Amino acid sequence: MKQNTIRQSASLAGRMVSADEPLIPLPNVGEGGPVYPGNMNNGVTDPGQIPVIPLPNPGEGGPVYPGPDGGVVEPVIPLPNPGEGGPVYPGPGGGSQVWPCPGGGCGGIIVLPGVVGGLWPGAAKVRFLNAGYGYPAFRIFIGNRRFVNLLNYASATTYGQVSAGYQTVTVTGADGYVYIQKTMPFQSNGISTIAVINTAGGLDLMQITDSCCPPTNGYSSFRIGNLAYNSGPLDVIMSDGRVVYADLRFKEVAAFKRIMPGTYQFFYADTNLSPMPASVDIETLDSAWLGVYPPHETFGSLYLDVTSNAIYSVYLLQSGSNRNNIQNLILMDR
Repeated sequence: MKQNTIRQSASLAGRMVSADEPLIPLPNVGEGGPVYPGNMNNGVTDPGQIPVIPLPNPGEGGPVYPGPDGGVVEPVIPLPNPGEGGPVYPGPGGGSQVWPCPGGGCGGIIVLPGVVGGLWPGAAKVRFLNAGYGYPAFRIFIGNRRFVNLLNYASATTYGQVSAGYQTVTVTGADGYVYIQKTMPFQSNGISTIAVINTAGGLDLMQITDSCCPPTNGYSSFRIGNLAYNSGPLDVIMSDGRVVYADLRFKEVAAFKRIMPGTYQFFYADTNLSPMPASVDIETLDSAWLGVYPPHETFGSLYLDVTSNAIYSVYLLQSGSNRNNIQNLILMDR
């Protein structure tokens, strides 16, 4: 097994770790770290083996093993917080890996671990979601710290930590153009998603609380939020006639409901049906109803295999320029 020499500091000089072992804790910014492959050729280090000095700031990504087929893969964005480790060689295709969906086989579900976990004293957890249709990828800063390097449309980051209190959030393009700058509150020990959304005058930031009762007894939690600027009020219905949410309008995020594990099919429509009581759980759908469309005009659908003890947040995003052209972004947290 190849060995990497890791120069963290004078006190750690000469420490050796295996190539598939994450560095825990991560070195401090500016101290460098191991990169693939890290071995010496006749006492000379190849250019590709020189550690990055300084390390990029959290959220800016960094070098990773080239991955399958020798191609360059996406950097880790954001970098894990010091002490949390992160993905290491060899990545997809062998050895230890942290990719939630090898080969991209998640069916549209983005697994975002880390909702439950420790926080720095006086800190909050936040992630960002890009619902700004028609714009290039964004860079996002919290104060002077670059929190997100490039966030494409219809995607979200994992959670990162930020000091509690009022912070200035700045959204720019890759060229530095400032789209929006806004001061937002971050509650100590709070968990939230900040969505970049369309408005009549450009872009805005919408803060969504992610606080939820932990799922128990094998149940999960489920909600849907409408971030599609081009949509009208939508009902979320099931093919057996149950209305899970009614009149879900743009910028409205429904309350969490308990949902039993199983396979579900939801449809988005404009009806005059009454919703199920807010206190009623979402129970399993009889398999005979799968693939059966309700007797209403629908604007989209969601097919979801619900596992136990998970938290599902489904966001409706714009998928085209016409009214009610929508798509799903599914975030599953544990």
